Amino acid sequence: MRTSEFTDFRRELDFKRGVYTRQFIWHMQNRKSIQLTFERLISMQVSNLGCQRIVLKPLNFAGTAQVITGLDFATIHEDQDTRYWEGVKQGSQHGITAMLGRTANTGNRLFSSYRLDLPMGAKSGTLSEENFIGDEIVLNLKKGEETVVDKLVINYADKDQEQSDDEVWSKGMKLAKQYAEVDYKAAAEQQEQYWAKVWEHSDIVIEGDPENQQGIRFCIFQLYQTYHGDNPGFNIGAKGLTGEAYRGLAFWDTESYCLPFYIFNNPKAARSLLEFRYKTLPQALERAKELDCAGAFYPIATIDGTESCDLWQHSNLQLHVGTAVAYGIRHYVNITGDKAFLYEKGLEMLIQISRFYATRGQWGQKTGKYGYFGVMGPDEFQLMVNNNCYINLMAKKMFDYTLETIAEMEQAQLSAFVALADRLELTVQEQMEWKNKADNMKIPYDEETGIYEEHDGFFDMPHLDIHSIPVTEFPLYSHWSYDRLYRYDMIKQPDVLMFMFLYSGEFSREAKRANYDYYETRCIHESSLSPSIHSILAAEIDRPAEAYKFFEFATRLDLDNYNRNTREGLHTTSIAAAWMNIVYGFGECARMEISWSLIRRFQSAGANIPSQSLIRELSSRSR
Repeated sequence: MRTSEFTDFRRELDFKRGVYTRQFIWHMQNRKSIQLTFERLISMQVSNLGCQRIVLKPLNFAGTAQVITGLDFATIHEDQDTRYWEGVKQGSQHGITAMLGRTANTGNRLFSSYRLDLPMGAKSGTLSEENFIGDEIVLNLKKGEETVVDKLVINYADKDQEQSDDEVWSKGMKLAKQYAEVDYKAAAEQQEQYWAKVWEHSDIVIEGDPENQQGIRFCIFQLYQTYHGDNPGFNIGAKGLTGEAYRGLAFWDTESYCLPFYIFNNPKAARSLLEFRYKTLPQALERAKELDCAGAFYPIATIDGTESCDLWQHSNLQLHVGTAVAYGIRHYVNITGDKAFLYEKGLEMLIQISRFYATRGQWGQKTGKYGYFGVMGPDEFQLMVNNNCYINLMAKKMFDYTLETIAEMEQAQLSAFVALADRLELTVQEQMEWKNKADNMKIPYDEETGIYEEHDGFFDMPHLDIHSIPVTEFPLYSHWSYDRLYRYDMIKQPDVLMFMFLYSGEFSREAKRANYDYYETRCIHESSLSPSIHSILAAEIDRPAEAYKFFEFATRLDLDNYNRNTREGLHTTSIAAAWMNIVYGFGECARMEISWSLIRRFQSAGANIPSQSLIRELSSRSR
């Protein structure tokens, strides 16, 4: 029995045009063959607009074809095997077909609509089911000729629970009518113009290495596509909008890994990311109370400001989100000079974060030093430890920056500070306590070796040769019990090396080399965020071969499906780390005036590197 076959399959993402194309030839049971081409674009200038073009070309016949298209709110969440959308209202008017849906848990609503541009002679009729509305189209096809169907979609999201469904519908329909005259050609032309400006401003050229050239452009493309900053107060999920893994939740990765890209390439988007933390400050204040603390405790995983992680060891013990937010504010203001944000919103967050860290820490009995007990650092393989070096050092920096900002506003005699201090009941005594805790913060450090101890007692933990672990046991989270993970001096991802990256200018090359040599041999890189940080530090300490090895992993992680999980969604924050890898790694080497003999050694190691002119250009953007 003859069956259908598909040949000449091609899938293409055009970075210059911002258009995704899928094409194949369908050989049907009746021996008829038709070439189908699907084009899609998500407008970068109108964030509500998405377009689809379907091209049908019969190769050996003429006749009719039936096409069904519509809006489907009956999608099943693959991981949870549950439908999280509920259809509220549907209908058609003025050539616009629309549906209003509501999320099951949060009650957020989405108005989705579309308009069809059909060829002459085409016929269409409405199809309506529960959670679905669409059109059944009948097309007249001519042999060897292309027949085109364009679909233009307008989406409008609303999180205001006070508005009625009818009000949301009315706003969505008004927006759909506003763009009713836009056609696919015009949208595609605007899209191409937008991306031309992007590449003029943000392109990175790597000579002699087409694989990583493609890789870094893919990373830049995805970061622009993921987040525009058009909606202040939205954040970036770990998978962006490309997959269901992590349930759309945002982590500390946003400020530590994603924010730098937007600071340099789209400051509006960078500010919008920080606006999310200000918008969700009330939730962070409530969360701190649950831990018997004052101030603001930002969640390790969130979509709306509340804690969404259901593992207590992560949600209660990982304190480093607040310091990441503080670092993000500092970094953003230092690069953009946006003092208005710092004074109007940033300082309020800094004060409340400082209050949390001032009430979560304690004084050690023997050392008399201040620190944090019963915590989990970025490593995540060390549970309920005391004085995690990363947390302690970042908290010290956070206290210092908060006090510097307060002093700056006081010296300028800004009325905004007086009003804020009064509203928050900020006292001189409280500030003195912060300074005392910062000045007496315990930073675990071995003066003889120059190595920072990840936490109290880390140097005395049983050692495990990570290369002795069979490859079949990776990822370890899937094959080892939790308590087994926590027994050794093995680490999941950068911890000490992470703060050396964030405050790179404060550590000598010798200090970085000593700590890199110690911790890299213990790191299994179970996180996709790990390779780029190691690459950056390897470049700084004259390890070109190692730097390139880690860099290569970062740029093509999803293109080559290294972790065999790209189907769950792109590693958005790792993509951002790949960009930092070049700018803060190879670019930083140039800024530090590393001799070009290092570059020659890099090439002799069999690696291709960015051109010298590019490295000089990138160095001007470095920290």
